Amino acid sequence: MSLGWLRNFRSLFLIEVCPLCDRPAEEILCRACETQLQRCRLAQPEAFWQGESPLLVWGNYGGILKRAIAAMKYENHPEIAELLGEFLGRAWLDVSPSLPKMVVVPVPMNPEKRKQRGFDQAELIARSFCRQTGFPLKCQGLQRVKETQPLFDLNPQERELMMRDAFALGKDFQKERSRLPVLLVDDLYTTGNTVKAGAKTLSRAGIRVGGIAAVASPRGKATDKR
Repeated sequence: MSLGWLRNFRSLFLIEVCPLCDRPAEEILCRACETQLQRCRLAQPEAFWQGESPLLVWGNYGGILKRAIAAMKYENHPEIAELLGEFLGRAWLDVSPSLPKMVVVPVPMNPEKRKQRGFDQAELIARSFCRQTGFPLKCQGLQRVKETQPLFDLNPQERELMMRDAFALGKDFQKERSRLPVLLVDDLYTTGNTVKAGAKTLSRAGIRVGGIAAVASPRGKATDKR
């Protein structure tokens, strides 16, 4: 059952309000907040699609986009992930003539944290992204096997050590490896340690990682609060 179907069903009985401002909303967000959110979109989401870890980013992590991600993760609004995944998928399609088809793998949360939150935002974003792009989705391409602390207050060496062996190959790839390159999808790209650790796990299994797609990334000095 998709989040969109559930939202439409609830709207038959409830007056929906915007999770960011509490004003009435016909969609996931009210028109004012969605307009503000669209202004966070980067003019060139593919600007970082280069080097060993090519990256596509939808928007700048700040302002209302930062607020939306916080509401999604910490205020129990998984429906926001559907919208952000749509935005990311449309950004991909805008530049897709120069980008290859890939199989999408969300960067998984720690299982205990997922149980507490009730959902994995990267998985929901990836599902919505795939509905836009038509790409195949492997939700269990990776599994998180190590509990890690936030990386923002660690130095680069400590971050690398913290993320070492944090992932293992998921059951989607244990029997059959992907013939397509993998696109890792996450909500935030900050230090890059988290997604790069996942990429190393796939690469060691002989699976080529073609790139990373993230909803947001901060300007200037980055921190990783996943």
